[in-house]
Parts: sequence; C-alpha cells; structure tokens
Amino acid sequence: MIRQALMASALILGITGCATAGPAADPKQEKVVYHINDSAVARTALRNIQNHITASPGTKIVVVTHGKGIDFLLNGAKDDKGEPYQPQVVGLKDQGVEFRVCRNTLQGRKLDDSAVIMDASIVPSGVAEIGRLQAREGFVYLKP
Repeated sequence: MIRQALMASALILGITGCATAGPAADPKQEKVVYHINDSAVARTALRNIQNHITASPGTKIVVVTHGKGIDFLLNGAKDDKGEPYQPQVVGLKDQGVEFRVCRNTLQGRKLDDSAVIMDASIVPSGVAEIGRLQAREGFVYLKP
C-alpha cells in the first residue's frame, strides 16, 4: 500500500514536472508585452519602453505589432516630423527589447519579409503571439 502511494506521488510529481519543463525562468523577472496596432503611438510607446527599462532594469520586454502598428518597423519608416524610427528601435534592441511583426499583416498588405527592418522578427500572427506570451509565458500586457 505504501509502495503504491509512493509510486502515485512520483507519477504526479513527474507529470507536474513535465508540465513546467522548458527553459528555467526567473520567477521574479518582470515580463511585459507591449501591443502596438497603430504606429501613430509608436514614438510614445518607444519612450514608454525606455522609461520602463530605466525604472525596472532587467525587465524582459517584447513589442508585438500588427495592422497599422507594423509601419514603424518597416525599412525607412519615419515619424510625422521626418525622424527615422530605426535608431530608437536599435537602441532598445541593444537593451534586450524584442520587436515582432505580424506575418498576416505583411501578407494582407502584399509586403515581403524584406520590407521589415532587420532589428525585428516576424511571427505568424501578432494577436496569437500576444496571447501565447500571456498564457504560456506569463507576460503582462500593456497597450500604449
């Protein structure tokens, strides 16, 4: 009887361990996904992200874009004052921020992957990526 209980406990612990298997994550690390679906807020969002990093160094930040939100991550993109976005994006990337662009948006707008700056990666779906980061990786959601 005791042996069966121990085996059952080991099985339960094994299953639980499998459910959390993967790269070891620091449970104290703050993880945030910034959702941008309109490039009109991109410059403000980039400043918010820099402020976030300054106030909370070590925060894992992922920026996910789709719809009109991808525009600031396209080659040669400039804000309404004619200032390019890429230097600010590069500066944030150098601090560990990741930028992700929705492939569905690219395809819907008939844009090739090469239209996106090299500092950003492409994901199959922006909204699915946001959901995945929240549900599976414990990211907090922010919408500037």
